[in-house]
Amino acid sequence: MFLKCSVRRKDGKEHRTWSIVESRRVHGGGSVQRHLLYLGEINDSQQAAWQKSIAVFAEGEAEPRQYALFPEDRVGAATDVPQLQLKVGELTLHRPRQWGACWLGLELWRELRLDEFWQEKLPPSREGTRWDLVLTGLALYRLIDPGSEWRYHREWFERSAVGDLLGRDCRLAAAKTLYRCHDLLLAHKAALFSHLQERWRDLFNAKFDVLLYDLTSTYFECDPPEEEGLRRHGYSRDKRSDCVQVVIALIVTPEGFPLGYEVLTGNTSDKTTLKGMLEKIEQQYGKAERTWLMDRGIPTEEVLAEMRASTPPVRYLVGTPKGRLSKLEKDLAAQPWQEARPGVTVKLLPQEGELYVFAQSQARIAKERAMRRRRLKKLCARLKTLQGQQLTYKDLLMKIGAAKADAGLCWGAVEITLPEPPAKAQKAEAVTFSVRFDRQRLRQMYRREGRYLLRSNLTESDPAALWQHYITLTQIEEAFKNLKGDLSVRPIHHKKDGRIEAHIFLAFLAYCLHVTLGRRLHALAPGLTARSALEKFAALKMVDVHIPTADGRTLLLSRYTQPDPEIQLLLEKLKLQLPPQPPPKITAATTLSAAV
Repeated sequence: MFLKCSVRRKDGKEHRTWSIVESRRVHGGGSVQRHLLYLGEINDSQQAAWQKSIAVFAEGEAEPRQYALFPEDRVGAATDVPQLQLKVGELTLHRPRQWGACWLGLELWRELRLDEFWQEKLPPSREGTRWDLVLTGLALYRLIDPGSEWRYHREWFERSAVGDLLGRDCRLAAAKTLYRCHDLLLAHKAALFSHLQERWRDLFNAKFDVLLYDLTSTYFECDPPEEEGLRRHGYSRDKRSDCVQVVIALIVTPEGFPLGYEVLTGNTSDKTTLKGMLEKIEQQYGKAERTWLMDRGIPTEEVLAEMRASTPPVRYLVGTPKGRLSKLEKDLAAQPWQEARPGVTVKLLPQEGELYVFAQSQARIAKERAMRRRRLKKLCARLKTLQGQQLTYKDLLMKIGAAKADAGLCWGAVEITLPEPPAKAQKAEAVTFSVRFDRQRLRQMYRREGRYLLRSNLTESDPAALWQHYITLTQIEEAFKNLKGDLSVRPIHHKKDGRIEAHIFLAFLAYCLHVTLGRRLHALAPGLTARSALEKFAALKMVDVHIPTADGRTLLLSRYTQPDPEIQLLLEKLKLQLPPQPPPKITAATTLSAAV
C-alpha cells in the first residue's frame, strides 16, 4: 500500500490529486493497483475549500484558526491566511473501522423517524448524557454485529464508526451508561408500537387488517432464579430444556411488520395467551375488522367461541390438529377437490358456523413421505440390530425406549412384543422380542402425509384466498428466525426482569430496522436479503489518515473508502446517497500523541 499522486494540467494550471492504492501481483508477473482511499487535491485551486474546512485546535486557544494547506514542495500565493506545508510522503493510516453498515443502519433509523421519537421520549440527563444517541448506538450494534453490552463497550464501539456518525466519543459506550439506558426504555413501548405503525403505513402503505400471531422461547446462560420472575423452565423451542427461558409472543403482518410483542414467563402455555393479546391489541389500536392467523395449539375452543360471539366477530384462520381429521373424514370424503394453486388442492366443509379447509400439497407430500421412509428404514435397522444382540431384560427396555424417542411418530407404525419379565434368578439371562408393522396405521399415515386441516369463521369461499392467507404464517417463522439468528436475541445473560425485557426490546428495535430494509430491497432488489445488504455495506471502511506538517503538527483526515461498483449499484437501487467526507482537522503533535 502506498501513496499515489496523479498530475494533470487544465486551463494552464497544474492539478495534483492524492490517493492511497494497493498493489497486487497477478498471474504472469504483472501487478494491478486497487484504489483504496481518495484524499483529494491539495494545491492553489483547492485553497478556498480547505480554508473553509480546516480547523486548527491548538493548546491555549479558545477558537480554531484557519489555514491554507500545500504539499511541502509547493508554496501557495501570498494571502492573509497562514500556510501550512504537508509532508505527504510521511502519511500514515490509523484506526480502520467499519463504517458502511453503521451508516446504512442510521439511515434506516432516521427513515423511521426514530431519532425524533426518542429525542422527545429520552431527554438528556443533567450531566448531558444523550440517552437517545446511546440507544441509537445499541440498536445499530444489535442490527449489525449483535453481542453483549460488555463487548460493545470494550471493543465494538471502537471498531465501528458509530461515534463518528453520531458525533460522540467513547463516553457514549460507557458500561454504566448502557445499562442505565436499558432502564429507560420499557415505559415507551406502547408509544413506539403506534409510532412504527404510522411510519410503515406512510412508507409502504402497510395494512394491518390481517395479523399473524405465534410464540417462541429464548433461553438463558445463567443459574435458575431463586425468587419469582420471568425466568422459568418450560417447553423449549430451542431444544434447551436444561436452561431456564422466557416466552416471546409476537404479532406481525403478512409483510413482516411487527405490530407488538409481549415477554411472558418461561413456563407459559401457548393456549393461555391468546385472550390477553386480543385485549391488548384492542386497547392499543381500537376495535376493527381484523383476521388472526395462528397455528394449532394456540386457540382453545372457549376463546374461538368468544371470537365468534364478539361484536363485530373477530375473524380467524387457524391450524387444527390432525386428530380432528378422524371426526371429519367421512364428511370430507364427500367434498370435491378444488385447485388453490398448481400443486395445491383443497376441500371446503362448512359446519356449525365454521369453515373447515382440508388442504394437500404435492411438494409437502413428497417431503413428508421421504422423511417417513427414512425414519422407518432407520428404525427397522435399529430394531434388527437389537434382536441380534444378547441383552438382559432391563437393557432391552432401555434400548427400545431410546429407539422410540428417535423414531418419533413413526413408532406408531410398529408393534413390539416383549417377553414376560424374568424371575429374579433369571434377570441376567439374554432375552429378545418380536416386531411387526401395523399396516392399518401405515395406510393412515400414508393418506395424511402432506395434508393439513384448517378452520375459520371467514365467509370467504375462494380456496386459493384461504390457502394463501394461511401460508403467510411462514412470515412470523421468518421473524423468529431473524430474531434468533441475525439479531442474536439468544442466549440472554441478564438476570433482572427489567433488563431481560430491555434486551428483547432492543432486539425488537433492530428487527424493525431489519424488516424495513428487507421491504425496500424486496421492491428494488428482490434477490438480496437484509443481512447480505448489511454485509456488503460493511465493506466500506473508515480510516484516519495522519499527514505530518512542516511545523510539527499533524493533519487528520477521517475518510471512508470509495464504494465498489456493486455497492454503488445498490445505492442507486435504494435511492441513497453517501454523505460528504468529514472535514479535515489539524491537531498539535503533542495532543495527537497523547490521544493515540
